[in-house]
Amino acid sequence: MNNFFRRTLTGAWIVIFILGGLWLHPVSFFLTGLVLLIGAQYEYFKLVRITGARPQMIPGIITGIITYVISTLIATDLIPVNSFLVLIPVMSIIIVVEIYRKQEKPFDSLAHTFFSVLYAAVPFSMFPFSAFSRTGLNSLLPHGNIIFSPGIIIGFFIILWANDTGAYLSGVSFGRHKMIVRLSPKKTWEGFLGGCIVAALIAWLLSDWLGGVDKMNWVIISVIISVAGTYGDIAESMLKRSACVKDSGSILPGHGGLLDRFDSTILSFPLVYLFILLFG
Repeated sequence: MNNFFRRTLTGAWIVIFILGGLWLHPVSFFLTGLVLLIGAQYEYFKLVRITGARPQMIPGIITGIITYVISTLIATDLIPVNSFLVLIPVMSIIIVVEIYRKQEKPFDSLAHTFFSVLYAAVPFSMFPFSAFSRTGLNSLLPHGNIIFSPGIIIGFFIILWANDTGAYLSGVSFGRHKMIVRLSPKKTWEGFLGGCIVAALIAWLLSDWLGGVDKMNWVIISVIISVAGTYGDIAESMLKRSACVKDSGSILPGHGGLLDRFDSTILSFPLVYLFILLFG
């Protein structure tokens, strides 16, 4: 199959899976975020293992899952915020386990194990806080007495993809000045600006439908997504170059791995959530 059609079909599947899963129902929202988290952490561990590091993959992923589950339960007001303290004994166990692994560079292992949680698990663990106990865009299926609206996260991904599309088309048409050739030789300032404009336009047009925050805040969110998303993409390129690989995985034909598709999310969504928390 021609690479263009393969990328197109995979891209359509990504949109259906992500928007459908997040929008359908609170349970599908939870499961979609969990799949993305586990996949992103797994690919991170695979990449750093290529560099020679030997992090604790299974304990690291389990810690990420625990973080996500606790976040969901807190967001739904089922447990108190101090439940995050459960992570202290979990991390302590990982440190003790490392003592018995007899690795040549144990602190490199610990650093990558814990950073996988910070880099991949924490951003996806913020998803529940953007949807549960919020009102706005309704889910596609009824969900009883749970207060739930996926509007913020749906809007986030639509704007993110609009930025990517705008950046690609602008870069191909007008790109002359490179951003960071060393890490991402195809990115240009013209593409970056075009992505910002398209993202802001989509945010303005869809703001009333999405709800959650007002129109002007959605435009500001689009700028955060454009800037932080671009650098999130470049940061993942830095990780791949350190491992001397082109893609983080092969689960998405024509697109690479989950990290390749959601690297922008990892850096931009926490900042978007912080903005909404402070000003939304």
